Amino acid sequence: MYRAIALALLASSASAHEMTPAYPEIYPSYVEGVQQVQMSLFNARSDVSYFEIKVFDENWAPIAFASEYRILFVPPQTRTDFVVYLRNEDAEKAVYLCSTSKIERSEEIRTLVASRICSRLNGGRP
Repeated sequence: MYRAIALALLASSASAHEMTPAYPEIYPSYVEGVQQVQMSLFNARSDVSYFEIKVFDENWAPIAFASEYRILFVPPQTRTDFVVYLRNEDAEKAVYLCSTSKIERSEEIRTLVASRICSRLNGGRP
């Protein structure tokens, strides 16, 4: 059974989304005590249109952040720019900014794979 699933996954075309830059810099925002990260997300998947944004520390614990939307609507083959805001004390701990595809429930389309892309903050600092 596992072999059949593996063959089915290998036979299907693999496509995901892309988030740039890979190593974003954190900059001061226009609000005192708040830092910002500017990102861009491209949706190469035809079966997914929503993506969730999250920020994590070095141990993959969630970090509080603000953004216009935590769930972004990005139609297939389009790019959306977004900004993530972090308090100064949270920006010091933040290491990863990730986007995860959100799969819609449907009886007609059965998507098997959710994709997650992470960028390492501050130029990949250790």
